[in-house]
Amino acid sequence: MSLNLPSPGAHTGSVRRGHAAAALTAALLGFFVITLDALVVNVALPAIRTDLGGGITGLQWVLDGYTLIFAALLLSAGSLSDRIGARRAFGLGLAVFVAASAACGLAPSLPVLIGARLVQGAGAAAMMPTSLALIREAYSDPAKRARAVALWAVGGAVASAAGPVAGGAASLISWRMIFFINLPVGLIALLLLTRSARSPHRPVPFDMTGQVTAVIAMGALTFAAIEAGERGFTAPLVWGAAVVTLVAAAVFVRVQATRRHPMVPLGLLRERTVVISCAAGFAFMAAFYGMVFVLSLYLQQQRGLSPLATGAAFVPMTVLSAFINPLSARAAERLGPRVPIASGLLLMAAGLIALAMAPAATPTWALALLMLPVGIGGPLAMPPTTALLVSSVPQHHTGTASGVFNTSRQLGGALAVAVFGALIADQAHMLTGVRASLLLAAVVIAAAGIAACFLRPTSPHPGGPAPDHTVQGGGAEGSPTYTASGPCTVKETQS
Repeated sequence: MSLNLPSPGAHTGSVRRGHAAAALTAALLGFFVITLDALVVNVALPAIRTDLGGGITGLQWVLDGYTLIFAALLLSAGSLSDRIGARRAFGLGLAVFVAASAACGLAPSLPVLIGARLVQGAGAAAMMPTSLALIREAYSDPAKRARAVALWAVGGAVASAAGPVAGGAASLISWRMIFFINLPVGLIALLLLTRSARSPHRPVPFDMTGQVTAVIAMGALTFAAIEAGERGFTAPLVWGAAVVTLVAAAVFVRVQATRRHPMVPLGLLRERTVVISCAAGFAFMAAFYGMVFVLSLYLQQQRGLSPLATGAAFVPMTVLSAFINPLSARAAERLGPRVPIASGLLLMAAGLIALAMAPAATPTWALALLMLPVGIGGPLAMPPTTALLVSSVPQHHTGTASGVFNTSRQLGGALAVAVFGALIADQAHMLTGVRASLLLAAVVIAAAGIAACFLRPTSPHPGGPAPDHTVQGGGAEGSPTYTASGPCTVKETQS
């Protein structure tokens, strides 16, 4: 009589699959809450002001406090992951994010809420690149890794589509609920993380001076833009912030030029493809995020819509975006990346102009339809933009190029909220400010679309990753590339 006992190898394989599944689910949930927070707060802004007080400037900082720190710290988040390991870095970022979300939901005043949002942005910056690093470590087979990353991207797509309406629904109970949503999701992700495999770590140089000056320059620039709307462009405080921006930026450039291991090699910024791609990412977020910001306030404060109805107005656009994103790969394969990038950005510009020119009596359902070109153009343009950027730089610079690209995107969103908030601050002429904001966004995105016409389609850089146009994994083991499009985008590469 023989006993059919499982082999030790089968047990080990089962354990590995369990570790991989836990890492994937934790990464997916982390990406979900990060993306959700990029959109869910907009719809709740009027309720926050009613409860905590403050003017448009305070609401701008509620959004920009999160986005600004997120943008600045993305530049060095990859180094943190390498130094302490992806699992530990992701867990630390997630714990900070969850704790900050609880602080946001319990905030007794607007300054406390803004401070908690700053901390929340720091946690998101640590989580975003390490969520993909976890998947990269968990799945050694390129085909399985590609499927895992596709599932990871679903979390962001669902959050993008659900963000506005989830914010409106939660606000029916209390605006605080939009932050408490993160708590059970984050705690489940932390629990799953304990079941994933340990991550390797290695000593890498960390550019502290570059990171600090980057935070100061971006923060001072955003501060100047927000305060200019409140105090005027000639205010001493605004001029002081502008001077701080210039000084910090000059120190940053000097440090990057002289450091042996700079955070951002300046040679990257002399490449046409890198510059145009970053400009396209900046313009996309300025247009998309800025539009959601001004229309969320306009629909509630001028048209009297409820938070739920306001969120529902964005649903056709966000749902359509989730479906269009995979189709951009086919367009890029057939026509080359330049055509979908330029046409997508120009389509967004056309949609913004149509929204700006819509009569004051235009029904809300018609405004929702006018947003559709924006929802089509963005996902049509962004995945090929990211793929073209990464395929045009050396492999050892792909992670850095990705960080610069994503930082430019988040900075675009932060400055849009700062500038557009100043334009809509006068409640008596809010519609005029909304139209001016949308037209300004259209000019910015159209300029990026025209610049994209001058992109040179490139072959993969020697030693670099193959170009990809959607969420995918490919290439030899050890050099996968991933792309995801939406309010939060990350491109991860492992040399």
